[in-house]
Amino acid sequence: MGKKKNLPLLENFEITGVAAEGKSLGRWNDLVVFVPFGAPGDVVDVKIDRKKHSYAEGHIERMVHPSSLRVAPVCQHFGVCGGCKWQHLPYEEQLRYKQQQVVDAMQRIAKVNIPAINPILGSAHTLYYRNKLEFTFSNKCWLTAEQLASGEEFADRHAAGFHIPGAFDKVLDIKHCYLQDELSNELRLFIRQYAVERGYSFYDIRANQGLLRMTMTRIASTGEVMQVIVFGQDDKAAINDVMEAVATRFPAITCLMYVVNLKCNDSISDQEIILYHGRDYIEEEMEGLRFRIGPKSFYQTNSEQAYVLYKVARRMAALTGQELVYDLYTGTGTIANFVARQARQVIGIEYVPEAIDDARLNSRVNGIDNTLFYAGDMKDVLTDDFVAKHGRPDVMIVDPPRAGMHEDVVKVILNAAPRRIVYVSCNPATQARDVAMLDSKYQVDEIQPVDMFPHTHHVENVMLLSLRP
Repeated sequence: MGKKKNLPLLENFEITGVAAEGKSLGRWNDLVVFVPFGAPGDVVDVKIDRKKHSYAEGHIERMVHPSSLRVAPVCQHFGVCGGCKWQHLPYEEQLRYKQQQVVDAMQRIAKVNIPAINPILGSAHTLYYRNKLEFTFSNKCWLTAEQLASGEEFADRHAAGFHIPGAFDKVLDIKHCYLQDELSNELRLFIRQYAVERGYSFYDIRANQGLLRMTMTRIASTGEVMQVIVFGQDDKAAINDVMEAVATRFPAITCLMYVVNLKCNDSISDQEIILYHGRDYIEEEMEGLRFRIGPKSFYQTNSEQAYVLYKVARRMAALTGQELVYDLYTGTGTIANFVARQARQVIGIEYVPEAIDDARLNSRVNGIDNTLFYAGDMKDVLTDDFVAKHGRPDVMIVDPPRAGMHEDVVKVILNAAPRRIVYVSCNPATQARDVAMLDSKYQVDEIQPVDMFPHTHHVENVMLLSLRP
């Protein structure tokens, strides 16, 4: 067995900047040290946890002198819960760092000529902005360092909350979450308390057993509510009892559903979802368009900022009503349907068949008849033959996952040579990589960052590229 390294404590260490994944950084000799929950200007004692040739990782042991930038986090779970890692920074500073993230990606990765980047569009609401949250139930909640140090016995170890980062079987019991409407807290805490009172088992993640497993709450901008409860045992009497209790306590729920998931993983994408009460969807609304959202549907989780994002994409597309538009990675067709009234035709492509079903349904619901949708792996569907059959697009809107676009997809785009490409990305680094591949034919005309997730390091970025003369 290898000997454990005795790693040092760095006293009076100065945090000088922010880094990827919401961490902060400073320098120790020739090494960059990454530290969670630091703020530029902090002077702290840092315990090194991991040391490599070019960098080290550590955690704050003691705050010597806090940065003047620091603000008090609103959430009692800050620093333990895996989300909202920038609550200790003023929102204006968060936006500045997100803007810089986009600048850095373009300068260090894309290395192409770019115009001045537009100021980031911040979120009007920085709390209670999400329309969807998932919570996990556990029979053994995570105890914080303070709880362990107290020596107190904790009789109630049930948890209804979030996984601790890097630990699949550790769940923090959340007392109050500031990410979603207060109804979300009421629903979670009611289900938790009712199960405790009735003696129902909470899920044991390692043993893969227990009645209460997960819950998902969706609250649309229209006020409609979807509640899905996931059970880890097929105990029909207990399930019916819990569902009836929720239906009685919250009669205004639009869509109440449940799942019996006996697998080892939490995904419900391949599971039957059973309607208990109400209808099997809720609706979002945008400029008079209604979007039906089912339990497996993807929809941007910040409804208000999604509208901001889509308006930016539509403006950059500069549609006159005559254009053929390809919407790549269309999801449930939200962008496709949003721009369809300004285009001659929109063709959407998406990997998930259920999402394409939703996209077609949303076209029908809104009386949109100039959309076509195809399901399949993007690199297999979008080929030169596909373009030859359906027509060369005038505009392409692409909104790929975090990994960006496959090289084969980029090649087809270059061959198709649309006049304009509107590239929507949740990962500026992979977006910059793809832009470098497109540089042989395209120039960057505009860059617009949009903040979808306040108090996190995540940033959405929209870019307009045009065919070189």
